Amino acid sequence: MSLVFLAGTSCTSKKAETDTAQIKVALRAVGNQLLHSQNDTTSLVVPIVKKSPFLFEVAFEKPVTFDPADLNQITASVFETAHLPDNYLVEVLQCEDGEVAYSYKVASKSEKNIIPCGGRIIPMGCYTLQIKFANITTPSANSTLFYSLVFLVLLFLGVVFYSKYHAFHSNKETNVGTTLGHFSFYPEQNKLVKEALEIPLTQKECELLAIFIEYPNQVIKREELTKRVWEDNGVIVGRSLDTYISKLRKKLEDDKTIKITNVHGVGYTLKIDE
Repeated sequence: MSLVFLAGTSCTSKKAETDTAQIKVALRAVGNQLLHSQNDTTSLVVPIVKKSPFLFEVAFEKPVTFDPADLNQITASVFETAHLPDNYLVEVLQCEDGEVAYSYKVASKSEKNIIPCGGRIIPMGCYTLQIKFANITTPSANSTLFYSLVFLVLLFLGVVFYSKYHAFHSNKETNVGTTLGHFSFYPEQNKLVKEALEIPLTQKECELLAIFIEYPNQVIKREELTKRVWEDNGVIVGRSLDTYISKLRKKLEDDKTIKITNVHGVGYTLKIDE
């Protein structure tokens, strides 16, 4: 769920209605992309509710989990595309008690940003996101901009659904995976398969495992893994690598012939018994 507070200059009722529509489109895009970052293509974003003249609420159909680094990157990207203000405070609140699970502040002058280290995954649960803009004029009520935003959101959703459709039919035709111990690894489908059991992988888990499979029984430095999975996408992380390695180990633990081991101070190795 997302809450957005906008502080700006006074405007006419017609302009306010247009601004509200533009903001709702942008917030729905944030919600959709946050779900897609966790490979969730079925959950819905509940219609945005205007709580007060400058306060909006976005709810998700089901409990969610996400990496704060993904939230930071998605919000910044959508706000830039939608020409929303670049001074805002984001708070992730727990639904049951309203306590802050994570928060950060972005300012127009980057040296004033306050962004805690990422890497601590927000556990599955019900959350609201409060995004407050401070002392900035709201977006222009230009109808062309509004319809452009609508077009961009529809285009994004169309690309996502087309990709899923194309991947589905491609997999029906080829259906070839990479053998990893007792598993079959399907990087295009973000999943592991063991006998009849399918084990879904997040995008980052899939990228990490693909790197390990490319260099089996070799030490891969932490810096190399971090650069290829996170930094090349413009995201700076703290303990994200260790968190995702731990999740991969858990999903691979049923096969004793493969193991991801830690080389202290250097990196990780995917050990495969011959």
